[in-house]
Amino acid sequence: MRLIVSIVLGWLVLLTPQCLAAPGAAAPISGFDWPLRPRPVVVRAFDKPERDWLPGHRGVDLGGSPGQQVLAAGDGTVAFAGIVAGKPVLSIDHTGGLRTTYEPVKSSLPLGRRVIRGMPIGELQSGHDRCPVSACLHWGLRRGHDYLDPLGLVRHGPIRLRPLASQSLPGAG
Repeated sequence: MRLIVSIVLGWLVLLTPQCLAAPGAAAPISGFDWPLRPRPVVVRAFDKPERDWLPGHRGVDLGGSPGQQVLAAGDGTVAFAGIVAGKPVLSIDHTGGLRTTYEPVKSSLPLGRRVIRGMPIGELQSGHDRCPVSACLHWGLRRGHDYLDPLGLVRHGPIRLRPLASQSLPGAG
């Protein structure tokens, strides 16, 4: 029995967020959740451009309704709250160099305000371009200057087992 336990323990991996990443997505990070409740429909997917200056979609659009509460996807600090190209935008800095952005979101949170996952951060406004429903939340994610798919924060891929380290097991071989 000890041999079986040793073999199983030798091959199990402690699951980390990096193990669960979907290809091309940001690694899921524990402590993040959807910014809209109930879980929204993704009406436009992430489409990272080949180069920073080329066309693409640097986030996802989530279907919502005007006036709906927008929630902090994770713990962090308000890094930006203002108007960009005529639309209200809120950005939150998280550990690990991540920044989530929410648009169009009317918010009264000041810069530097600490937020926790699930905390209301503002109200969704209508008027997002190419939105097929009454209001869409454009939810973006960056690490530094690199745009990432924010769905990687909330979606988990299949669990895969892999060895912790290469080692000889007693009685094996």
